[in-house]
Amino acid sequence: MSTPAKKTESYYVVSNPQPPAEDDLTVLFSGSSQTKPGHKPGPKVVDYYLLHHIQSGFGTYTCQGVTYPLGPGDSFLIEPGKLISYKADDVDPWYYRWIAFEGVLAERILKQISLSSQQPIVHTGRKRSIGVLYHQVQTVFQTRISQANLRASGYLHLLLAEYAEALQPEQKSSPQLTSSSEQIVQQALQYLSTQYAEPITIELMAETLGYNRAYLSTLFKKHTGLTPVTFLLQLRTDKARLLLRERQELTVEQIASSVGFQDPLYFSKQFKRLYGMSPTDYRHAMKRL
Repeated sequence: MSTPAKKTESYYVVSNPQPPAEDDLTVLFSGSSQTKPGHKPGPKVVDYYLLHHIQSGFGTYTCQGVTYPLGPGDSFLIEPGKLISYKADDVDPWYYRWIAFEGVLAERILKQISLSSQQPIVHTGRKRSIGVLYHQVQTVFQTRISQANLRASGYLHLLLAEYAEALQPEQKSSPQLTSSSEQIVQQALQYLSTQYAEPITIELMAETLGYNRAYLSTLFKKHTGLTPVTFLLQLRTDKARLLLRERQELTVEQIASSVGFQDPLYFSKQFKRLYGMSPTDYRHAMKRL
């Protein structure tokens, strides 16, 4: 068996030139290294999150008493305060890139994608985009371009999205096959609750969520007791009622437009049908309370 060619050792790291004083997510520094055979940092602890991505070579990572053999395309997470160590292979030592970051948003995202000391490894195969994202962060800091922190945070978000996809491959399959009826209805409720002020239709909602319109409407009524059309109408008029009480400077026409009614006369008609009085009369009644 042939022996791998000797690799020239290298080490490079660059810090964030514009770290914010306080932020929910801050990338601290990024770097890359071709390690020497048997190179072993630790056992040690760090006070920030640290992600490594292996581009070539091999090594092991030890965390929570478990040792993971790793190679090209693998990434590993180091959490703040956790005792860890990692060691380059004696024959074919790894070349890896890393990103250090901190913040409450970092903790929340890592929890959402199930990346932690209990599951610190991500296998991404030879997917080139992973290494590119690490390199982009390093380049942003090297060139000290405007808004380096925002750009680095954006690349980190994209990287974590790639890891989420790798850790949860079952989400790639058809949502209609993997989602329960309750989850489908929750998707529809979320859509309507955030898009009610826009000129949406039930057909558009069904297309956006990837379901048949009749199927979605049947499930929706089964779980809520209302058709999507009725729910949307009630949601819009309820939002309008709140604005009539709290935003006295807005006209009825402006309120109608703000909650998704393009025709103020139709809005007034539906409001009176649901609440027994016109929007103007409702507003006057609220003033007298």
